[in-house]
Amino acid sequence: MNDQHTRRIRIWDLPTRIFHWALAGCVAALVVTGHLGGEWMPWHARLGYLVASLLAFRVVWGFVGGHWSRFSTFTVKPSKVIAYLRGEPFNGHGHSPAGSVSVVVILCVLALQVGSGLYSDDTADFVGPLNRFVSNATAKVLTTYHKDFGQWLVVALVAIHVAAVAFYKWRQGLSLTAAMVGGDKVAAGGGGPGSRDDVTTRLLALAIFGVIAAVVVALVGTSG
Repeated sequence: MNDQHTRRIRIWDLPTRIFHWALAGCVAALVVTGHLGGEWMPWHARLGYLVASLLAFRVVWGFVGGHWSRFSTFTVKPSKVIAYLRGEPFNGHGHSPAGSVSVVVILCVLALQVGSGLYSDDTADFVGPLNRFVSNATAKVLTTYHKDFGQWLVVALVAIHVAAVAFYKWRQGLSLTAAMVGGDKVAAGGGGPGSRDDVTTRLLALAIFGVIAAVVVALVGTSG
């Protein structure tokens, strides 16, 4: 593979990789703490605030991050997605059409799940920090969504994502996980533009996340 026709290019910059694995860990921990309830709810809330910060960071990074992390490289056009699902080859190096749609859907669903939690009112365990801004009826609807349909939708999407990664490894021999760990991918035919991933971009990402986290804490505070 290491001949003149192939080269390794940086697909996922370090901030994107840290975001991915941090989000995965937080989602898993949120599911566990949510089911445990009781004394674990303060940690559930803190994790929720962290996920809110991560999601906001990813949105910003989708415009200023490494080349393949930018939303402009996502392929979400329905015709392209349908063609890909029908077997049309994907020659890009970032997210495939199906992967692009998957990322957008997961980000939106997680944002809705976190948002509903901020307004929820489960008097037995937790009242969201923004609950006071909505009516009791609205809070009830959001609480029901957060505890029932919303959480299982998140679990289902995560399961589909993991299954898709396993499928690519099994049927096509592609290790999507390896690229998200190491950041690089072997590209044929000279590849394409790599994602910038140096000290400057990493410090920029840290600064962006720091500002976002500070804003989240200022807006919602901490619960316990």
